[in-house]
Amino acid sequence: MALSISAVVLLAIIVILLVRKSGLKAGHAVICVLLGFYLASSSMAPTINDLTSNVAGMIGELKF
Repeated sequence: MALSISAVVLLAIIVILLVRKSGLKAGHAVICVLLGFYLASSSMAPTINDLTSNVAGMIGELKF
């Protein structure tokens, strides 16, 4: 569950930066949030969750 919270916080920070610095309009950000909300309740949600978990796992295994 910590991964989900971290991803949400990271994505929220990115959206805020895009709104302030890159000219993303607040209306567009709201549309993106609604898209995420509806994707989370769709049949694609488990696939998206598996994909993000696998990518996070691969990033976690990187050694520098």
